[in-house]
Amino acid sequence: MKTFAFFVDDRLFRRQNMELTAIYHRPESEYAYLYKEDQLHIRIRTKKDDIQEVILHYGDPFIFIEDKYEAKKEMTKVTSDALFDYWQVTVSVNFARIQYLFELLDEEGQGVYYGDKGCVEHTRENLDAEGNGFKLPYIHEIDGCQVPDWVSNTVWYQIFPERFANGNPNLTPDGAREWDAAIAPNRDDFFGGDLQGIIDHLDYLKDLGITGLYLCPIFEATTNHKYDTTDYFEIDRHFGDKEVFRNLVEEAHKRGIKIMLDAVFNHIGYQSAQWQDVLKNGEKSPYKDWFHIQEFPVTEDKLQNPRQLPYHTFAFASYMPKLNTANPEVRDYLLSVATYWIENFDIDAWRLDVANEIDHQFWKDFRKAVLAKKPDLYILGEIWHTSQPWLQGDEFHAVMNYPLSESIKDYFLRQRKKTEQFISEINSQSMYYKQQISEVMFNLLDSHDTERILTTAKGNIQHVKAALTFLYLQKGTPCIYYGTELALIGGPDPDCRRVMPWDRVSEDNDMLNFMKKLIKVRKEVASIIQHGNYRLEEVKPDVLSLKWNYEGKEVQTIFNQSSENFVLERDSVDLSSHCQFEDGQQVILPDGFIITVSK
Repeated sequence: MKTFAFFVDDRLFRRQNMELTAIYHRPESEYAYLYKEDQLHIRIRTKKDDIQEVILHYGDPFIFIEDKYEAKKEMTKVTSDALFDYWQVTVSVNFARIQYLFELLDEEGQGVYYGDKGCVEHTRENLDAEGNGFKLPYIHEIDGCQVPDWVSNTVWYQIFPERFANGNPNLTPDGAREWDAAIAPNRDDFFGGDLQGIIDHLDYLKDLGITGLYLCPIFEATTNHKYDTTDYFEIDRHFGDKEVFRNLVEEAHKRGIKIMLDAVFNHIGYQSAQWQDVLKNGEKSPYKDWFHIQEFPVTEDKLQNPRQLPYHTFAFASYMPKLNTANPEVRDYLLSVATYWIENFDIDAWRLDVANEIDHQFWKDFRKAVLAKKPDLYILGEIWHTSQPWLQGDEFHAVMNYPLSESIKDYFLRQRKKTEQFISEINSQSMYYKQQISEVMFNLLDSHDTERILTTAKGNIQHVKAALTFLYLQKGTPCIYYGTELALIGGPDPDCRRVMPWDRVSEDNDMLNFMKKLIKVRKEVASIIQHGNYRLEEVKPDVLSLKWNYEGKEVQTIFNQSSENFVLERDSVDLSSHCQFEDGQQVILPDGFIITVSK
């Protein structure tokens, strides 16, 4: 009888105190990958506090046949969550190939080897056995996860164009409401925001420190949100025209600001020419296979029950029929859209709406098409959960980091998570992806799809400042939602889409000045965060320390989430909030925090 490939000899269980079932590694994944140039990152997971030392034995697989492993290197425990320790090492190889085996030792010095056959006894024979080692047979650079260099240093600002600024009143829709941030918008309200309004405030954004703009959809559509596209090749008439958009891109670029557009390719608008042709001609329509139609004819009387629609949609929204992206005609059409705005207007990035509901093959084709036009274009997927299948190097560069967002909001804003649990979640998330992916993850706290963070915090601006500070000190590329810097409130959609409160802009606006300082600090320490190692720990009950180290430089932040003052022996800080300086000491009040940078 043949044994399973990862069979573990039961004698190991009897002789070892370590938890062998917790040990995990997978080649060609976030556990073993090409980071940059000739640097390989190798990771392994073990039970928390179970293993004392991990050693990686490695070398060329063909040299191994004669001389066994050429080298060994001690791995570093880089982080831990509630259940596991995570170890990592960086190695280089000479011939773009590697065979490797893990040696794991517990506190008593007992050990096992772990490789392609699972756990085997700690013997010389098993160390020298060719079949025990993991292999990366040949490391092709083209197979690696390559990301645009500029993204990791970008600070993003998300704009919902209909609500940011009205720069051309002649374009304002009939019946538009008064521009007043106190108004909670209804789902179908218009206020008159447009592209010229964005152009008019580019200097404001530059002064804030913004270097990237993420614009919600700007193409022709019937709604205020524009996620029901009627024509992907036209700017919505209430936003402007192509020349205004061209001017926006050019003026943004002059100020060092990148432009990211929203690609809504999962579905199209009810009023689009393609869908209207289906409604008119039914099965005779040349577009009938552009959609997922379950039953003909598609008539108004069949749209009464959202859960019994005769065609697939986004969610159960009848006005947004889902596109069949596996259809070659649909694929070619949408790829022509994607490349058109790159070739003709020099956009810098695409944000991909409902990205996880579109087939993987389409996104592979999308990546090839857009990067052929602009090799350093940033491809960002909207996915709200862990996203490894889309981040293997052949689809997206990154996704919107909602897991991080929820953890931060639960801890700092909702205050329903204990410090120990928060640390565990952040540490676990830090191991989700390859490092180059983590460096360009799109980190946010709120958006047009969520309630605003000041509302989540029940109006506590200090909690919002702490949450933003933690976000801006994470690996990835941070983003704020328009109006956050002016303490704009708003509940769930559509209330989170209030108009920008321009009347609050002033030199003494506390929140605005805080965001300028925070963004400035982020830019100064970005390289330390993106390339360094971090440690997140509870130094006292509910006092959280976040520390980054890289090439002799250190960034440390102390968040006092307790009900008592926390004293730090430090005579100066780079940024502080809710703190006092007394007798050469920093007194961090409850809900306060400080950032210090040591160079």
